[in-house]
Amino acid sequence: MKTIIKSVFFLISIINLSQAQEDFDFDEDFNFDDENPVTFNSSRVISGHSVEVLPSRTFEMRIEHRFGDIAGSNGGYQTMFGFDNVSDMRIALEYGINENFMIGFGRCKGAGEPYRSLLDGFLKYKVLNQNNGEAPISLAAIGGASFTYQQASSDMSSVSHFPETVHRLSYFTQLNIARRFGKLLSVSLMPTFVHRNYVAPLDVNSLLSLGSAFRVRLSKKFFLMMEYYHCFNDGEFRKNGFKNSLGVALEWATFGHNFTINFTNSKGLGETQFIPYTFEDWLNGQFRLGFCVSRQFSFNK
Repeated sequence: MKTIIKSVFFLISIINLSQAQEDFDFDEDFNFDDENPVTFNSSRVISGHSVEVLPSRTFEMRIEHRFGDIAGSNGGYQTMFGFDNVSDMRIALEYGINENFMIGFGRCKGAGEPYRSLLDGFLKYKVLNQNNGEAPISLAAIGGASFTYQQASSDMSSVSHFPETVHRLSYFTQLNIARRFGKLLSVSLMPTFVHRNYVAPLDVNSLLSLGSAFRVRLSKKFFLMMEYYHCFNDGEFRKNGFKNSLGVALEWATFGHNFTINFTNSKGLGETQFIPYTFEDWLNGQFRLGFCVSRQFSFNK
C-alpha cells in the first residue's frame, strides 16, 4: 500500500509541474513540421518502441508502472481494481548520442511470469526521417537484450531453472516503420524478432511478431494511442495460455515531459517480456491500468 501511496503523490507532483510549464507550450503545433513531421511524441508508444529517438545530447528519465487486473478473478473492489497489486515497474535512463542514435538501460521488477529482477538495454538507430518532399516514411532499427538475476528455481522443469548463466538472457530486434498523415494521424508497423536462450516445453526459442500502432491527435496536448503485437508460431507450440499484447492509451505531451496513462493485458515491460509472455485476456477482464512518466534533460544549451 505504501508503494501505491508514493506512486499517487509522485503522479500528482508531475501533473502539477507539467501544468506549471503550460506557458512554455506557446506553439500550437510544436511537434509538427510540414516537411519533416514528428510521428510520435515519445520514443515509446505503449509497451513497445516508436520510430522516434531522443534529440542529440539529451538524457531521458523514464518511470513505467503496471498495476494488477482491474476486473476478473484477481481484480474488483477487493484489490481496489488492481491498485493493491503491482504487476511490474521499470526505471530507466536513456540518452540520445546524436540526432539519429540513442541508447538506454533500465531495471524491471519483473512480472513473475516467468521472470523477476530484470536488467535491460537497447540500441536504436533512426535510418530514415519522413520528409514529405523526399521520404514517405520514417524508419528505425532497434536491438536489445534483457538479463534476469533472480534466484534459480530448484525445479529442473521450470523455465527459471537456468542450468547455465547464458540461459538468463533474451534478445530482440525490430524494424520500425512509421508515417504521419497530416496533423491528426500517425501509424506504425513493427516487425519484431525475439529470441530466448531457455524456454519451457512446448514453447519456441525464437518468435516472430508483427506489431502495429496508431496515434490520433485529440487536442493541442492530448493524443489517443493503440498498440497490438501479433505472434506467429507453429501450431504445435504455444497452444495454451499465450495471448497477444493489446493496449490503449491517453498521452499528454508537455514541454520536457511526456505522460501516458494506458490499459493493457500485458503485465511485463519490454519486448522480451510482453511479446512472448502475455497470458491475460481482455475478454475475461484481465487488463490493468498503467502509466509512464518521462522527463528530458538536454545538454545542448
